[in-house]
Amino acid sequence: MPSYYDVLGVSREASEKDVRQAYRKLAREHHPDVNHGDKASEDKFKRINEANSVLSDPEKRRKYDKYGDNWDNSEQIEEAEARARRGGTFRWSTLGDDESAFTFGDGQGRSFDRLFSNHGQHLRRPAPTEYAVAISLEDAFQGTTRVLEFPQGRRLEVKIPQGVDNGSRVRVAAEDGHQGTVYLVMSVQPHPKFQRKGRHLYTEVEVPLEDAILGGETTVPTLRGKVTLTIPPETQNGRRFRLAGQGMPALNKSDQRGDLFATAKVTLPTGLTPEQRELFQQLRESRAGE
Repeated sequence: MPSYYDVLGVSREASEKDVRQAYRKLAREHHPDVNHGDKASEDKFKRINEANSVLSDPEKRRKYDKYGDNWDNSEQIEEAEARARRGGTFRWSTLGDDESAFTFGDGQGRSFDRLFSNHGQHLRRPAPTEYAVAISLEDAFQGTTRVLEFPQGRRLEVKIPQGVDNGSRVRVAAEDGHQGTVYLVMSVQPHPKFQRKGRHLYTEVEVPLEDAILGGETTVPTLRGKVTLTIPPETQNGRRFRLAGQGMPALNKSDQRGDLFATAKVTLPTGLTPEQRELFQQLRESRAGE
C-alpha cells in the first residue's frame, strides 16, 4: 500500500503547512459529494483522511516515520523493548514452520508445558519476564519454531503459532527451579508488498491500461503464492478487489482466515509507435464532446 506521504503527494520533509494544503486540495477533489457513486473516489477519500489524521499530528507523525504502518502499536513495541533491555537477552535460531500448536522444550525434546506449580501449596512465584520478538509477516502467517538461548545457557524450544499480531503475547511456561514464566511480545515487521489490518491484508496490483479498458487477467501475490484475478472492462484506477480467504489466519484457528484486498494500479504505456499514437489520437477524437 502507498505510504501516507504518497497518498497526500508530499515528501517526508513536508511542513505542516504543506500537508494541510495537500489534504485540502485532495479532499475537495475526492469528496463523496463531488463524486456520487464513485467507489474508487470514496476509498481514496477515506485514505486521504486517514493519512491527514496521522501526518497533521506531530506525535503520530513521529511514530509513523519510525514504525511505518505499525505506528499505532508503537507504545507496545517500545514498552516491550524496554522490558527486554531490563530483563536480559537471548539468541534465536529457526528450526522449522510445519506445526501450529504451542510446544516448549530445551532443545533435547523434553517438554516444558507444565505450569509453574507446587501442587496446591502456596509459594511466591517470580514475576513474569517479557521479551520483544521481531518476526516477519510470513512467520506470522505460517507459524514458526524458534530456540531461545538464555544467558545462563538454558535453551527453550518455542512454537510461535499462526496468526500472531503486533502485541500478541506467547506464554512460555518455565519448569520448576528456573526463573519463572516468560512472555514473548510479538512485533511483526512491515512487509514490502502487504499492509496488515487485523486478519485482512492489502496490496497493489499493476494493471496495463489496455487490460483496464478492455478487460483481462493479472496475477496477484499472496502469502501462499500467486493467484489469478480477472479484470473487468473499464476498470478504474484505484478499484479494490476482494480475494476471500487470502488474508491472515486467526490466532490458533488456521481454518479461519481474513481476506486480501488488491487495489488496481493502472499503468500507462510508454515507448508507443507512431501507429499506436495514431490509434490514441483517433480514440480522443471519437470521444470529443461526450
